[in-house]
Amino acid sequence: MSEAVLAVEAPGASAPGASGARQFWRRLRTQRAALVAAVVVALLVLVALAAPLLTALAGQDPTTYHPSLVDSARGGVPIGPLGGMSADHWLGVEPQTGRDLFARLTYGARVSLGVALAATVVQVAIGITMGVAAALGKRWVDQLLSRFTDIIVAMPLMIMSLALLAIVPSSFPRPVLVALVIGLIGWGNIARIVRAQTLTLKELDHVSAARLSGWGTWSIARRELLPGIAAPVITYAALLVPSNITVEAALSFLGVGVKPPTPSWGQMLTAADVWYQAAPQYLLLPAGALFVTVLALTVLGDGVRTALDPRAASRLRIGTGRKRESRAAEERGRDSKAAGGGAA
Repeated sequence: MSEAVLAVEAPGASAPGASGARQFWRRLRTQRAALVAAVVVALLVLVALAAPLLTALAGQDPTTYHPSLVDSARGGVPIGPLGGMSADHWLGVEPQTGRDLFARLTYGARVSLGVALAATVVQVAIGITMGVAAALGKRWVDQLLSRFTDIIVAMPLMIMSLALLAIVPSSFPRPVLVALVIGLIGWGNIARIVRAQTLTLKELDHVSAARLSGWGTWSIARRELLPGIAAPVITYAALLVPSNITVEAALSFLGVGVKPPTPSWGQMLTAADVWYQAAPQYLLLPAGALFVTVLALTVLGDGVRTALDPRAASRLRIGTGRKRESRAAEERGRDSKAAGGGAA
């Protein structure tokens, strides 16, 4: 979803307060796809948080080598059917090293989800600060911050990330570095959304009344403006998370993201490209995890957007639901025409 669409929809949306939260939940419950996606996301987060417990139950860890479980004469292919699956190694083992795939996949969820969420927090924090400062500042401040935001938006995220990650010393914690780089480069669109929404809100009567009452600029921003921009910010943040997961996986796949032995789904895909014929699950498992995670977060983000702004129909709704809505719209149109004809 582009920032322009969000900026247009934002004035009609409001932050979920005490009663607003109940309305939001009631609207979200009507969207079955979003609820299923929320359950999937919750399970993924639970797996990521419980990775040490799950691997302990399996009796494995993500870094221990098992050379006896791979056939060195065949280049390190896992011994046994289905990539070495057994009672001890539930999803098989990694080619060449024999490291447990289940342990690396669960710990990889921690890294991929953690980096994406941390990067989203950085993007939202910088975007809100820059957007509100531009909208409430003087004209020259607005021009300066807006032009700087345009430069950030125009920067190619992947190329800039590759350049920054390549020059930073390897001693710096890589997951933290990847999250910071993605967050520091990707905040431009959310700053535009916040600026557009703030410019709209600051002309409303309650904001003008607060200004006439002698409130300071940042008091007005904190009490009157921030609650009003919460809905579009939450919506865009929900859509940023799957995008950031994809960026982290791409950077790790290119070899500049998370470094071994720390497991990451993108890093696992990097090493799997030469083993997909001998051990296909080594490629399919992280790829499937990435696909399910990104899909679930995208569907959930779309559901959150629709629940916060009920006037906007879901972009992902398909099948009978769309037909039902189309028929209902046609019936309302016929009713309004009939009412107009009767009045004439």
